[in-house]
Amino acid sequence: MSALAQLGDNLALGFSAALAPLNLLLGLAGVIMGTAIGVLPGIGPALTISLLLPLTFGMDPVGAFILFGGIYYGAMYGGSTTSILVRMPGEASSVMTALDGYAMTRQGRGGAALATAAIGSFVAGTFATVMLMLMAPALVEVALGFGPTEYFALMMLALTALSGMAGHAPAKGAFATFLGLAIGTIGIDLQTGQARFTFGVPGLLGGLNVVIVTVGLFAVGEVFWHAAQPRTSGEEPAQLGGPVRLTREDWRRSVPAWCRGTVIGFFTGVLPGAGATVASFLSYAAEQRVSRTPEEFGRGAIEGVAGPEAANNASAGGSLVPLLALGIPGSGTTAVMLAAFQMYGLQPGPLLFTQQSGLIWGLIASLYVSNVLLLVLNLPLIRVWVRLLQVPRSLLFAAVLVFATLGVYSLNNSVFDVVVVYVLGVMAFFMRRHGLPLAPTVLGVVLGPLLEQHFRRAMAISGGDPTVFFTRPVSAAILALAVAVLVVPAIVRARAARH
Repeated sequence: MSALAQLGDNLALGFSAALAPLNLLLGLAGVIMGTAIGVLPGIGPALTISLLLPLTFGMDPVGAFILFGGIYYGAMYGGSTTSILVRMPGEASSVMTALDGYAMTRQGRGGAALATAAIGSFVAGTFATVMLMLMAPALVEVALGFGPTEYFALMMLALTALSGMAGHAPAKGAFATFLGLAIGTIGIDLQTGQARFTFGVPGLLGGLNVVIVTVGLFAVGEVFWHAAQPRTSGEEPAQLGGPVRLTREDWRRSVPAWCRGTVIGFFTGVLPGAGATVASFLSYAAEQRVSRTPEEFGRGAIEGVAGPEAANNASAGGSLVPLLALGIPGSGTTAVMLAAFQMYGLQPGPLLFTQQSGLIWGLIASLYVSNVLLLVLNLPLIRVWVRLLQVPRSLLFAAVLVFATLGVYSLNNSVFDVVVVYVLGVMAFFMRRHGLPLAPTVLGVVLGPLLEQHFRRAMAISGGDPTVFFTRPVSAAILALAVAVLVVPAIVRARAARH
């Protein structure tokens, strides 16, 4: 009863923050902005949040994270609109939705496809937020007993998991991670006072601000990448066919798919590095396997829209569990949110739940509000979102570049910071060109100093004995899991190649 009472008190605290007029307005702005950037191909939640980091520097942290949470949930939904109507996924996680969603549009049932995506997103987002509310405090209780060795092991797990985001090229993911760790060492060593990798440049003595790194890699790098792509005419948007609602048969087929996709998505999102894209692929495969008419998939099966859309929205909530409870991001977007926490001088983890309970529970409560706002707003506004596709890409990315430049300059009124951002943008362009993922690099910059700090503390406590990481059961188990994350996919690929 005491646990339930505590949960009720926490929720009351959260909703009092989330329903404050300014925060409610920020949540509304977040879901609208998130849906819009989800609709626009190439503009994702990670880029948008990184772009907003300098602009929200002086804001109250509670309001800023309510805004970021709304953007994250909104973008997960928005990607479905272009997938269904134009077969142009706004997000990588919406690729599977495009298969059957666009086929339904061609059959004059685009309205039903958009409706099942919207309702599935609401169901999945609500379930994920409930599970986040229940699981995160439980993980916090476990994590309160962690010492430097356990935190070092946790960060190693996060780095190995996100380095796997390079798919079939794990070496590229590892290289991106080590690149981020190297960037994180730039500046004054706090223990020895020695300058590291500054090359005599005074502006580098303080290290590279995570906001500058994030904006450079995601925002400026994305602009350079799209500027270098050849222009294509693209496919014209199809006409929105049919009413934006579900028939009784659609409900019968969608409800089980929503439930399966929600469960698959949430628990996939909890695993660091898996993310919404993996969740949507797993959900689509599951729906095809349990269907009585698997031949319909790819030709307009409504389950092929309902399952993946529920999965990618549930994974968004799932990825927040390790971020808030343990300080481990579960996706590229939560890696950027981790940088945002550091910008405010906060470190996600068990202590944050006690030191900043208003912030954490305000964010969780705002996710409930965001889900309701998404359902209420998006069904009537679908035709408005489709019109966003008519915005010239050159104008869109020029605006991104202007906001990135002004935002970074406003941090310290420093032209040097702007130069660094553009250098990082060029680096991000070449990373994209050679298939190197950006999220592990950002994570390396964010976690590198903390990883080094916990390693040094553990070695100091153990008197310089490195076996301390393997003699403590929890840290040994986490390190074993980190090794498994690297080794198991390689074994699976090797066995598949033999067959």
